[in-house]
Amino acid sequence: MGMGLISIGFGNIVVAGRVVAIVGPESAPIKRVINDARESGNLIDATCGRRTRAVIITDSKQVVLSALLPDTIGHRFEKEQVTLKEDKK
Repeated sequence: MGMGLISIGFGNIVVAGRVVAIVGPESAPIKRVINDARESGNLIDATCGRRTRAVIITDSKQVVLSALLPDTIGHRFEKEQVTLKEDKK
């Protein structure tokens, strides 16, 4: 997988190749993941003071909070994957 970058809102960017999951913050297990990441120092809050709408989990166990919806980030992720495939041709 390439080193594509995905905008997660407000000028914040994550490396597409490191993303494991993009989920909503509503469920109790995800709330526990957020709290555990906060306690261990692995939480990155990229919401700029807005409501958390997506939780991005990376392969390095970093948890990133975003104010964008998971669908929006997912579509950007898909666009990046298509771009990387076209560049390989």
